[in-house]
Amino acid sequence: MQIETRAKPAKPTVSSEGKIFLFILLLVVATSFIGPLLLHSDPYTQNLLARLQEPVWSDGGTWSHLLGTDQLGRDVLARLLYGIRVSALIGITAAMMGGVIGTALGLTAGYFGGTTDRIISFFITARLSLPIILVALAVVALFGASMTLMVLVLGLLLWDRYALVARAVTAGLRQAEFVTASRIQGCSHLQIMWHDILPNLFGTIVIIGTIEAAMAITLEASLSFLGLGVPPPIPSLGLMIAEGKEHLLFQPSLVVIPSVVLFLLVLCVNRCGEALRAIQAKD
Repeated sequence: MQIETRAKPAKPTVSSEGKIFLFILLLVVATSFIGPLLLHSDPYTQNLLARLQEPVWSDGGTWSHLLGTDQLGRDVLARLLYGIRVSALIGITAAMMGGVIGTALGLTAGYFGGTTDRIISFFITARLSLPIILVALAVVALFGASMTLMVLVLGLLLWDRYALVARAVTAGLRQAEFVTASRIQGCSHLQIMWHDILPNLFGTIVIIGTIEAAMAITLEASLSFLGLGVPPPIPSLGLMIAEGKEHLLFQPSLVVIPSVVLFLLVLCVNRCGEALRAIQAKD
């Protein structure tokens, strides 16, 4: 008598490419937090006698300023590390804020349907009709640039993807057997949404969060480049690019270095999101 055995399905794992980008992302973020503790340079200290020094690999570069100094003699490496921290903080906070708003709206619309769904769908459509960059420019120009306002504006604008996905998934789950069982047991609507439906949305919400975090980092850099983002002298990747563009011909490193770091940061966040989507698709 032969006993048939079924092979256990392989657990979905992160691809090699995803692991590389995840490692780079963690390395960049960790360096931005640990680096300032090891450096003796302050990102705000000005030294006009040491202004516009070249990076250490160029002629005239010194080990005291590995990436050189800017037009005010501030250490580029110190400002770069703080700029990564600011960008990561804004991106994560705005993505989380948008996630809370969008998930709550989408969950409510998909669960109750009917008039509630139509009202929330109207707000989603209205949000999709608004260009994010123009609204952010108008709000910041009206109320002034600040880091708090930047997070609030981006968080209040980057919630539509969460709402659309949460609404669609919830609408498909509200008649599921486990939801019906909870309803028969006398669970309230809030308990059903919180304990039964929301856990099924968590993986998808995390994936959308990576997309929105990359979008928030890009928008913050764009607004800072235009002078309407993080106010100086707070280090910001977009602000560093804007300040260095005047010296592009004579010291291109002031623009190239923060641009490359910004590119890597956004690329790694996006690639990590794609790796998570691949895992979810296999699961």
